[in-house]
Amino acid sequence: MEQPWFQPLVWMDYRLAVVFTVILPLVLLIWAFAGKSDAIQHLLVIYWRVASLLLITVYLMIGALPISFISALAARILIPVSLWFWVDINEDIDDQSQSPLKLAFTSWRWAITVYMAIGSLVQLPFLSCAFSSKDAILATPYCRVWLDPPWGFKQLFHTDADPAVLGFFGLIGLTFYVLCFAYFLFIRLGKEGRSATGH
Repeated sequence: MEQPWFQPLVWMDYRLAVVFTVILPLVLLIWAFAGKSDAIQHLLVIYWRVASLLLITVYLMIGALPISFISALAARILIPVSLWFWVDINEDIDDQSQSPLKLAFTSWRWAITVYMAIGSLVQLPFLSCAFSSKDAILATPYCRVWLDPPWGFKQLFHTDADPAVLGFFGLIGLTFYVLCFAYFLFIRLGKEGRSATGH
C-alpha cells in the first residue's frame, strides 16, 4: 500500500505532541509543586484532566475506531480552551512576580495554544474519516496513516494485546470523559462560571 506524501508530517506531529502535551507539562507541574505556585499547579491539574482525551484517542486509534478522528479534533480544541478559560487562575498567574517558572509556563501555554490551533486546522480535512467504516479506514492510506503512530505505541507498551480490546478500553474512557464533560457543562459551569475554585 502506497503511503501518502504527508506520512512524515503525521509522525512529526505525534513527536511534537509528546513534547508539548506530555514532557513539558509534566516538567512544569513538578516545577510548580517545588516552587509552591498554587495557581500554576491548579491549572496544570485541569490541563491533565482535559488532555487525557489525547490518550483516549490513541487507544481508539489502536482499535481503528472512526470516532477517534472526532476525539482527536476535540482534544486539540479543548486543551487550549482549558488553559485560558479560568478567570481567577489567569488573574492569580498575572499577579505573580516574574520568575523563571512563570516565564516557562507562559511560553509553554502560548506555544501549545498555537500548536493546537494549527493542528486543528490540519485535522479538519481528515474529519471525513470519522464517517467511514473501520474497514474503509484501514483500506484508505489517507486515513490509515494517522493510525500508524498509535500502533507503534501499541508495539511498545501492549505488544500482545488485541487491538479491538484496547479500542474497547478507549471507548470506556471516552464514555467516562463525555459524562464528566457533560457534568461540567450543564451543572458546574452554571453554578461557578469561569471560576476554577468556585469563589
